[in-house]
Amino acid sequence: MKHLSLLSAFVLILWSIAPIQAQIASKDIDALVTDALAKFKVAGVAVAVVKDGKVVHQKGYGVTDINTKKPVNEFTNFAIASNSKAFTTAALSILEEEGKLKWTDKVKDHIPEFKMYNDYVTENFNIQDLLTHRSGMGLGVGDLMFFPDGSDFKIKDVLAAFQYFKPVSAFRTKFDYDNLLYIVAGEVIARVSGMSYEDFVQKRIITPLQMNHSFASPDLMKDKSNLATPHSSESGTIKAIAPFGEQINSAAGGILSNVADLSTWMMMHLNKGKYGEGLKSTLFSVRNQNEMWRLHTILPTNPDPRYKSHFNGYGLGWGLSDIRGNMRVTHTGGLPGMLTSVTMYPDLNLGIVVLTNTENGGGGLFSAVSNTIADSYLGLDNFGWTDKINERMTQQRSAGDEVTKKVWEKVESSKNVKIKNEDYIGIYQDKWFGKVEVFEKGQQLWFKCHRSPKLNGPMAFYNANTFAIKWEYQDMNCDALALFALDENGKAQSIKMKGISPNIDFSFDFQDLDLQKVGK
Repeated sequence: MKHLSLLSAFVLILWSIAPIQAQIASKDIDALVTDALAKFKVAGVAVAVVKDGKVVHQKGYGVTDINTKKPVNEFTNFAIASNSKAFTTAALSILEEEGKLKWTDKVKDHIPEFKMYNDYVTENFNIQDLLTHRSGMGLGVGDLMFFPDGSDFKIKDVLAAFQYFKPVSAFRTKFDYDNLLYIVAGEVIARVSGMSYEDFVQKRIITPLQMNHSFASPDLMKDKSNLATPHSSESGTIKAIAPFGEQINSAAGGILSNVADLSTWMMMHLNKGKYGEGLKSTLFSVRNQNEMWRLHTILPTNPDPRYKSHFNGYGLGWGLSDIRGNMRVTHTGGLPGMLTSVTMYPDLNLGIVVLTNTENGGGGLFSAVSNTIADSYLGLDNFGWTDKINERMTQQRSAGDEVTKKVWEKVESSKNVKIKNEDYIGIYQDKWFGKVEVFEKGQQLWFKCHRSPKLNGPMAFYNANTFAIKWEYQDMNCDALALFALDENGKAQSIKMKGISPNIDFSFDFQDLDLQKVGK
């Protein structure tokens, strides 16, 4: 459910280029996407562009599944991941206008059991704080509760977890992207509306907008014949992986949609909440559109002189900045094998959506494609984004692979080191993540998470009191190190963890675990 796009990491030190007056033609988008599809090694992608209230491009490329070879079209559904967050803020806008809540309501007034890491934050945490990534907690904190999928955590576990997280900054002072608090926002919507988050979004947003092929939850999608399959290229070749399983609720990243329906979604936003024939219907007011598109959390401004940006930050479910004097409203999303991007330029009445179904390359593709299309409408030349981003991604992946390679080389060279398995065996518990078990399988140590069954695998001695874990789950790059603290007799008492690869997704927040031994 990540938001930080590869573009934001890669495009910070570019030069100015004299603008030219051109807008990319549909056939040129075809060529752009086809080239990017091959270079980023992505199975399938769908792209749509809306301009001045009309769809000017809407098309699928590649395949929904490399095994079936079924082509992607404009109605192919993808998991839009964190682009679901804007549906959450739109739902809250509807409830705010109905007088059922206020943006400044304290969360605990709607969810009495909500408790943060200290009393002041608990007492003052309001609904907008759920949406603006300024909680004081760290990047992706607690995401291990649903990354990878298949865990048994429920909303009550999420609500109980925040009191145990250690803040990394003062409340409301720093941006650190968060998913769990959007799940809490979904619970607010459920309690205030009297229906589930998914039912509310389906009935109050998706149905009125006639987004007839979109679903607020995979459970609501009965016909899955045109659903994109997620893929991974982690092994070097593209392979299909299992769809991400049930989430606690869909508020942080559980919605399924397609470029045809998201064109309607973007045009509604570009029309300040109005939609339908003659724009006679209103989903939410201009006041709340402005509230969602107002800076709530400030971020550093992109210094690239090509774009001449003066502000950057996060609103309510949207990233906000200015590009050559034009406001840009954007968000990205990521789940295993699904990477998506939605970008709007309200001043240009322009919207661009790119949906992909392959981990690793999808993020580079949506950045290159959306930025190239936007540049054409901004009057800029073709900057060659595909090649530039692909080169930078290759370098970053290579650097991360080198770090990972050295860890496993060290493991291999240490395989004859004698260790006493019994010194490490036991049950360890973290206050929010629950119990893990270190046990012996054959003559090898294994690590197993009780509440997240996909996180299990063999442990190999690395160095000192540290072991490398090769998870049986390999859909994403998330192998980890377990660092044991020993007592005076050499017996393990606790475990700290961290990911092995520098390129590990931030949702694998192993570093937030504090595992204390509680039994044998």
